[in-house]
Amino acid sequence: MKLVIAVIKPFKLDDVRDALGAAGVQGMTVTEVKGYGRQKGHKEIYRGTEYTVSFLPKVRIDVVVEDDQVDTIIEAIRGSARTERIGDGKIFVASVERAIRIRTGETDVAAL
Repeated sequence: MKLVIAVIKPFKLDDVRDALGAAGVQGMTVTEVKGYGRQKGHKEIYRGTEYTVSFLPKVRIDVVVEDDQVDTIIEAIRGSARTERIGDGKIFVASVERAIRIRTGETDVAAL
């Protein structure tokens, strides 16, 4: 099993959710986060005063899938989250050793 973590722009969340649903994902965890990458934030003007926004709002999506689904999931996220502008986000993939459904006690792939 693999944990696919995607950090994307907030306004692309609905598109990514729809794409993941079409790819067969049955559940995901979504968290509002803040961060920055190469762009190092940006400057804004509020009531005539310029200030620097160091951390930009992003959305983190966590999905655990079977090993053979990883490439499909990555392409679904890339295709739906891409704006071709700086700050589109990142995708990370990590191994998952165990998964347990609390209610039934099912483990690993059955718990997904």
